[in-house]
Amino acid sequence: MTGRLRTVPAVLVPLAGLALALGYAFDSNAGWILLTGGALAILAFHLRNLGRLLGWLEHPDPDNVPGSTGAWDDAFASIHRRERSHAADQQRLARLLVRYRQASRALPDSVVILDADNRIQWCNDRAYGHFGIDAEADIGQPITNLVRHPEFVDYISAGDYSSPVQVRTNHGTARVLEAQIIPYEDAQKLLMARDVTQAERLDQIRRDFVANVSHELRTPLTVMAGFLETVRELELDPQRSREYLDMMADQSRRMQRLLDDLLTLSSLESSPEPRGDERIVTARLLARVRADAESLSAGRHRIGFDAEGDYDLLGAEAEIASAFGNLVSNAIRYTPPGGEVRIVWRASAEGARFTVEDTGVGIAPEHIPRLTERFYRVDRGRSRETGGTGLGLAIVKHALLRHQASLDIQSEPGRGSRFTARFPARRLVPAQTGVAA
Repeated sequence: MTGRLRTVPAVLVPLAGLALALGYAFDSNAGWILLTGGALAILAFHLRNLGRLLGWLEHPDPDNVPGSTGAWDDAFASIHRRERSHAADQQRLARLLVRYRQASRALPDSVVILDADNRIQWCNDRAYGHFGIDAEADIGQPITNLVRHPEFVDYISAGDYSSPVQVRTNHGTARVLEAQIIPYEDAQKLLMARDVTQAERLDQIRRDFVANVSHELRTPLTVMAGFLETVRELELDPQRSREYLDMMADQSRRMQRLLDDLLTLSSLESSPEPRGDERIVTARLLARVRADAESLSAGRHRIGFDAEGDYDLLGAEAEIASAFGNLVSNAIRYTPPGGEVRIVWRASAEGARFTVEDTGVGIAPEHIPRLTERFYRVDRGRSRETGGTGLGLAIVKHALLRHQASLDIQSEPGRGSRFTARFPARRLVPAQTGVAA
């Protein structure tokens, strides 16, 4: 464009020379008229283009930049190029903004942008599930009008955002959220919240587990320590000494059962899934389970047995035997003498189920969802009387899950219970002929 501006004096110099020549040859007035007219024409040309430029600047349209000739053509062309580059930058920024918002919406965490007065400027979809914030209707609302939990309101008021705060909400379902505010430029704030309900529950399970193990081991150890001190400090007759030793042996066996179950549960949780080509001869396993049930009952109960379906299971026999054995032993322990325990096996090409039914004390509905938790007991005193460790059904649950099976529990207080292990068809194969039970 600078080169084009140099053409202005280049035009005026020949024009002035021509005016001088005319003035010398004819009349000086004719020269001045020509020179003035030419200058005015050039001035009008530039004023016209300047007016077009000012008019475009008042209402800029990137697709309708004026055109001209000479230096003004270069100027308008430069403006046109800049407008196209600016439009491309705007489109690129718009695409980035759309992608950013799409990414924010896909986050599993809540994201809320707040202004200096803690009013909502923007939020992703997850904020509705966590806090009930509507991405359209609630824009401009103070965050504390919508999230009114005292701990969160205190967190906002204190202004110390160096650490997160836990908020318990009941929007939709009960949740524990970990929320934190991150201030950034222009006094704006970014509120982020993630669901830590599962982590909180696992942490509670861990604390309960440690407390329960400590309690379960402390009781027999206290009893044994008391008996040992009695035997050591007092002169007892042989009969009384044997009684104390027998009681200490009982407590020792109780601790051994607890440790064995803990090791079994740990092994189930940490070992790789059982192979899908290891055959469990079901007839032989069921015969052993039936014999163990009759031995444990010692004639105090009626033991029923019913098996149909010539199919074997695929999986780890020790794990399945442990699961079946725990279901049967629970039924016998919680069924009063004279009651009935019935063992049922049904297998077909669609799947199999192992059911243990009893006429025992039964279980109230509110306890059923928690029965497979470690150390959970409906009646802690009765569990100790029957010799249970509180880990049997947890072992059953993990053993079945490792075989893609499920446990169904039905019970009614005073009328008995039914525990059913259901196996998918892919864990079954036709039984081998000629295999002895």
